[in-house]
Amino acid sequence: MLAFTAAFAALLSDLGFKVTLLSARVSREDGTEGPEFDHLALRVDLEESWLADVGFGDSFLKPIRLQVGLEQPQDDRCFRIVEGKDSLYMEMEEPGKNWRRQYSFTLTPRRLGDFADMCRHHQTSPESPFTRKSVCSMATIEGRVTVTGRTLIVTRNRIKQETLLESDEQWRAALKEQFGITL
Repeated sequence: MLAFTAAFAALLSDLGFKVTLLSARVSREDGTEGPEFDHLALRVDLEESWLADVGFGDSFLKPIRLQVGLEQPQDDRCFRIVEGKDSLYMEMEEPGKNWRRQYSFTLTPRRLGDFADMCRHHQTSPESPFTRKSVCSMATIEGRVTVTGRTLIVTRNRIKQETLLESDEQWRAALKEQFGITL
């Protein structure tokens, strides 16, 4: 995902936008956080500052204002940035659920090379969730489509439909049909 965000940052910069790379620490289910440089988010400065993130998966699709405490709805979810002791937190609220922390970050400018060690870890470590199973995911107009391991997940209007891909042929067909990937 780092490559997508880095490419997006380069595109925005080439188009004349002021872009700052930010290090984010992904929040885990158990309440702990991943290490520094676990995730790359972008600060984009126009008349006001925005948080843009094209690599976090099922999260906000449009940039959100980089303003503490402002609740920012997108579709049927809401996003906000809250201030912590040493960092900011990006949080999401879904219908019928409480606010849930997605990641923490600071506004300290970073260089792309700062992310190299964690990127290598995510690509090669047996402890990385990205090496334990394959993941291919894409936002759609209605929601998201994901192939993770041997499961196809199609989300439309917040309704998830999961299909077990029982054979290599079904898995390859799903990748081709949903993402245009031919293996």
